[in-house]
Amino acid sequence: MTQETKCRALHLTVIALIVIALDQLSKWYLLYVVSMPSRPPIEVTGFFKLVMVWNQGVSFGMLKNPDSNYMPYFLMLMAVVICAVLLRLGLKSALKWERIGYGMVIGGALANVIDRVRFGAVADFFYFHLNDFAYPAFNVADSFICIGVAMLLWMMMRHPDKP
Repeated sequence: MTQETKCRALHLTVIALIVIALDQLSKWYLLYVVSMPSRPPIEVTGFFKLVMVWNQGVSFGMLKNPDSNYMPYFLMLMAVVICAVLLRLGLKSALKWERIGYGMVIGGALANVIDRVRFGAVADFFYFHLNDFAYPAFNVADSFICIGVAMLLWMMMRHPDKP
């Protein structure tokens, strides 16, 4: 492994670990300090509430199959495989902002895998709504995944010549 690859690996690892730490810290606070599982939703503003949702599927509850005991394991395996592919792409990237995007997505995905291992589902808390429009509940890891994907798409548009 070259020195440059080691530096990229460190960069990706640090970003992923920061994302994991922020996500798990927020979940610890909302689960154990605020005690969200035992209380009703907390209205923060007219359009934002803290809620307790255990997501057994993927984003927005897709692929949720309550009859399958194997679905959590399948979702964890899928997340780990995707992270391995993203890690490989991130190690090849010479663009710092692209590596940050990869690190955010990897960290967010692994943070949600940690939830599946610990709880059998992903803990989601943030719920935005406006009249009849409501965005599905999400967490800090989900936010970093979305931001990371947006950064990767932005970098692809700015540097279409890069593979």
